[in-house]
Amino acid sequence: MPLPRSIDRTAALLESADYIADRSLASTIYLALTMTRPLFLEGEAGVGKTETAKVLATALGRDLIRLQCYEGLDIAHAVYEWNYPRQMIEIRLAEAGGAVDRQGVADDIYSNDFLLKRPILEALQPHESGPPVLLIDELDRTDEPFEAYLLEVLSDFQVTIPELGTIEAAEPPVVVITSNRTREIHDALKRRCLYHWVDYPTAERELEILRRKAPDCAERLSSEVVAFVQALRAKDLFKLPGVAETLDWARALVHLDAMTLDPAIVDDTLGVLLKYQDDIERVKGTEAALLLDRLRRDMTVGAAAQ
Repeated sequence: MPLPRSIDRTAALLESADYIADRSLASTIYLALTMTRPLFLEGEAGVGKTETAKVLATALGRDLIRLQCYEGLDIAHAVYEWNYPRQMIEIRLAEAGGAVDRQGVADDIYSNDFLLKRPILEALQPHESGPPVLLIDELDRTDEPFEAYLLEVLSDFQVTIPELGTIEAAEPPVVVITSNRTREIHDALKRRCLYHWVDYPTAERELEILRRKAPDCAERLSSEVVAFVQALRAKDLFKLPGVAETLDWARALVHLDAMTLDPAIVDDTLGVLLKYQDDIERVKGTEAALLLDRLRRDMTVGAAAQ
């Protein structure tokens, strides 16, 4: 599928894959696609950063190549490494065959046939469906040396392999980088990208997401779930629930055949929504009951006003 030619078409493209983006995010994605620039998405966990890359790959009909970052990630696991066991076999076969041309053997074993392509190098290769979507997920989990290595990749869409030289993408991939901001990413890397902070959605947008992603959830229950989660995000919790947790909670309530929220079912299912015991203990019981009472009053007033 060709790239969208306007912000509105970009928003429509995302919506076609059930991703409801605000205009600011759609604008940044459109510019990243049009200008062939990496897209750097930062925000709290669970707000839809990773999903953006998945949706782009689906909507554009491209392959998704995902590099999940972690502490200690190195070039061998992210970019490439040589198939050493196979190289050793090739050397021994050459010796057994009486080969004496060391340079020739070296040229043979340091060729593409012995190269193991990891996600970044694989993303620079031609793909039948067009340039792939390369997702570099949770970059903030890696070390700074790896972050520095990415500068060449993000600037020129190329990597340098000492034994082979520079490998450059014929067509640059769509690059999406995410960060949960557990540490600051260096300015040198951010300058090579188009930046967007992905915030928690408004109540209206979150309700629309819930309707799309959890259609089995009753309308009243969906409204209550969104109102309750939005109220929780105004609290001083250790980890606020993201959209992912909203969806999980709604689906869990559907499995429990709930049609509306009540204090008992909220207390029983808070572990789906909140991931830290201190947060659960703070909300459970009286606080949850007060939140439910308040949101019902607000919903009643809102219905009366209409």
